[in-house]
Formats: sequence, structure tokens, C-alpha cells
Amino acid sequence: MKQQRRIWHLVIALLAMFTMMSGCSTEEAITKKDRIKVGIMLSDVGLGDQSFSDSAFHGLMKARDELGIIFDYRELKDTKTYEQGLKELIEDGNDIVIGLGFMVQKDLEKVAKQYPKQRFILVDAVSDLPNVTSITFKEDEGSFLAGVVAALATKTNHLGFIGGADVPLIHKFATGFEKGVHAVKPSASVQIVYAGDFGNDKLGANIAKDMFAKKCDVVYTAAGFTGVGALREAEARGAYAIGVDSDQYFYAEKAVVTSMVKNVDVALFNVLKEYVQNGKLPEGTVELGLAENGVGLAPIRVIPWDEQKQKLVEQWKQKVIDGEVATR
Repeated sequence: MKQQRRIWHLVIALLAMFTMMSGCSTEEAITKKDRIKVGIMLSDVGLGDQSFSDSAFHGLMKARDELGIIFDYRELKDTKTYEQGLKELIEDGNDIVIGLGFMVQKDLEKVAKQYPKQRFILVDAVSDLPNVTSITFKEDEGSFLAGVVAALATKTNHLGFIGGADVPLIHKFATGFEKGVHAVKPSASVQIVYAGDFGNDKLGANIAKDMFAKKCDVVYTAAGFTGVGALREAEARGAYAIGVDSDQYFYAEKAVVTSMVKNVDVALFNVLKEYVQNGKLPEGTVELGLAENGVGLAPIRVIPWDEQKQKLVEQWKQKVIDGEVATR
């Protein structure tokens, strides 16, 4: 598994190197000197997490291809601290520096105070600093729909949730999921476990194994690479799973019913597009939910699915958008 992650990491790194060096029609119209430079400090697991960091990276690649930006990145395994990585990106002359994940917030705000003229983007947390644009998501809304699908998939009425950390952000996933399950099946039970780690697939598999032993037949993960272990354990056990952040079906094709997609790539691309066009970032906090296509569901697979069930999911989605149901 670790070898697979290393290979995936190398593929992405080589792709980034190649694409940064290659030209395109947009880039031909802009000299390298004038192009906007963006640096990103990735979340703790970094590239190859098959969800959060990879999604953000793809958003920057799209911005490079379509908007003509130049981008660079740092990973915690190389910089040892978020603060060091953020400072390196500033010193390299990036116009915008992005901190990915709530765990980066403390160091990003420390650095942002030291460089008040530098523009920052903080993803998944809210900062009040004037030179920081915050991007957050209504994970509870997407997770509510994941709960609706899970309730339609379960046969035992026992479901599980695995979170990467016991923190407010991950609580949003758990609460939304529970409410979605109970909206369809009020008597169903949801076991919630926080792994305390976003990068340990073996730990995720062990937690899922324990859940399946307790009659759980659907598990929803919000735990990065730890969650991937749970998805694969579900496949090995003939159970169902729901992925997170990106469409994770391809990591356990016999088990992953859907994924709660958090469109980090879309969010970053749109914010950078505004900067390219208008020369400024949005002020304050940008919060994206179902109505803004910030979150949603990947295609439903694996389980029997018909028009009636899809219509039910769409009805609940509209109720959430209209504020008729609470997801937090």
C-alpha cells in the first residue's frame, strides 16, 4: 500500500513538472514574467491521499492550463512544519499562497501577520485576518445526502462513520450523515469512530473490520487515506462504503456506492479565476454548499438503483437547499 502511494506521488509530481514546463495557447499570450504565481502548502498527508490534496492539486493544474498561472507546492514531509513551507512559498515570490486544511490555520495566520501585504487563501477554516480569504464547505449538506443513500443501501440498519480527527470540521460530516440516515430510517443506528489519523490505511481497515463485525453493512469515511483502507476492507467483506472529497469508486469498485464530493478543485479554480480577471481575491469567507455546487454526490453505483430512489435523493437535496431540513 505504501509502495502504491509512493508510485502515485511520483506520477503526480512528474506530471506537475512536465505540465509546468509545457506551453499552451493561454500561456503563449502571457510572458513568464507577468504570469500570476500561486503556491500551495498541502495538508498533512500530501499528494497521493486520493482525496483532499489531490483534488486541490488538480484544481491548480486546471488553473494553469486555462488561466495561465504558474504554481508550486510544498508538503509537510519536506518542510517539517507548515510555517516553514508557507515562508518558502512567499520567499519564492508567489502572488498568492494557499494553506490547505484546518491544520494549517495556526501557522498560516502566524505567517500572514508577519507578511501583511501577502495574499493568502485558507481552505477548510475561517480566518479574520484582512489578507486571508477563507474557503469553506457545507460538508454537512453533502453528508446528509450520503446518509440518505446509505439508508437506502443498508439491510441491517447498522451503519458506520469513520472520521480522521475528533474536531469540529469532521463533526459536520458525521452530523450531516446521521441526520440523512435518520431522515429515511429513523430507527437505524450509526456508529461513529474518530481515527485520529488521516494517513493510515491499515488503521482505517481495522476500524471498519470492527464495525462490520458489529452488523454494520455500510460505512462512510471522512478520513483521507485512512478512509481508503476502510473502503477496501468493505470490498473484502462484501459490504458497502461511501467515499469522500473525490469520487473514490475506483479504489474499491465492488463496495463504493457513492462518494460525498467536496469540490476543492472547483472552488480554488473559481477563486483564482476571479483574481486573474479582476486582480483581487474575494474578501472574508466563501462558503459553498449544495446550492453552489461546492458539495454533492458522485454517481450511484454497486447497489440496485432506480428512478424512484434517485427522485427521493433529489427531493431531499432540494429540501436542504431550501432550508427545510437541518443538517447540522
